[in-house]
Amino acid sequence: MNLRPHRMPLNLFDALAKGGGGPEAVRVLAAAQYSKHLLLLRGVLATARTAGHGQARLAHHGYGLLADAQRHDPAAADAVIRNPSVGAWALHTLRALRGGPAMSGAEPAGLCAVAAAAAIRARMSAEIEVSPIGGVVMLPSLGAAAVAGGSATVRSALSGAVVLSARGQVDIPADPHQDALGWQALRRFRTGSFEVLINDLDPFRMPATVDVAPRLDTADLDRWDVAFHEAWSLLTGHHPELAAEMVDAIRVIVPLTAPPRGQVSSSSGENFGAIALSEPPDPRTFAVTLAHEVQHLKLSALLDIVSLTRPDDGRRFYAPWRDDPRPVSGLLQGAYAYLGVSGFWRRQRHLDHGAARIRAQAEFARWREAAASVVETLRASGLLTPAGLDFVDGMARALGPWQHEPVPAEALTLARRQAGQHLADWRAANEPIRA
Repeated sequence: MNLRPHRMPLNLFDALAKGGGGPEAVRVLAAAQYSKHLLLLRGVLATARTAGHGQARLAHHGYGLLADAQRHDPAAADAVIRNPSVGAWALHTLRALRGGPAMSGAEPAGLCAVAAAAAIRARMSAEIEVSPIGGVVMLPSLGAAAVAGGSATVRSALSGAVVLSARGQVDIPADPHQDALGWQALRRFRTGSFEVLINDLDPFRMPATVDVAPRLDTADLDRWDVAFHEAWSLLTGHHPELAAEMVDAIRVIVPLTAPPRGQVSSSSGENFGAIALSEPPDPRTFAVTLAHEVQHLKLSALLDIVSLTRPDDGRRFYAPWRDDPRPVSGLLQGAYAYLGVSGFWRRQRHLDHGAARIRAQAEFARWREAAASVVETLRASGLLTPAGLDFVDGMARALGPWQHEPVPAEALTLARRQAGQHLADWRAANEPIRA
């Protein structure tokens, strides 16, 4: 498993700064994240050996099988290595090995499950011992087998794969993304060139988020599937540049528990390629949520290549989309996300009609002004690196002309009323009361 250094070409850096970048930039980011996963996997093995961890032998077997699978079928092995949950598991395991907090399942033996998934995808003959967690063997990117006892064995071959334990044998279907007796699959949504896994099983699907939803039942899954297809039709039909980025940037959707009102979404630098969201109420909301989160994915991946912010000095700033004061790193993330959101509504406002058109115009007006204001805060903060200043300047070049685009008075009034109310509420909650 070979590694190489990664750099972002200047032309693609500039394109990313303006909110885009296209598939070419996303592929550069994805390649760097793949190398990051390889480094983390090697780090788990090396650190377990150095520490004399009790699972170092299993980790060695897992790493060896993963290397064999990559030689046998590079594409199959790479599909597992790139999986967002694999990166998150490896990162948390490495932290635990180095004395950090230990998340359940963040153990070196997890390398065996990663290798088993790769062997199954490669349809190669292999057998490996795996360690169940809570009566389940989770095979990243594929699904989970119900087992009994403290140990299980995964056998794979050209003819298929099974998981053996004290409970008996679980046959993994020829299409592992289909459920079977004792087997819960990671199901897929597919439309045109876009395919995503619905990860409602893996404990590392989004460790930074506490409100992950439980397993979707058939009715839930059908509603999500319809919403996904409708949102994708909207994106490909009217936001083709954005859709083209998503094909390479988004691999996994993680369902979240719905809040009492509205919708929530998130992403994490730990899980490149995964976005988490609660069930969207309509295709437009789904589409703009994808637009929002793909910006976070791009920026988080870019930050693994180049530093854009200086160390946190304790200062906190107002973000027009948050209820809490934000450090400069969070402010940059939010501004970049809302650059993308503004771009979505900039186009969408010409497609909608009636009340929906006014709302789209108001969304564009509110978020273009909010993102531009925060860009100026970032510029003045003194907390950006030279590359960070260049990046934020690129954001400003994209946002500047948008401030002069005409918006109907009704929509502009609505946008500014909402922005003013948010600022007033924020000040009431966060600014100290002065006598």
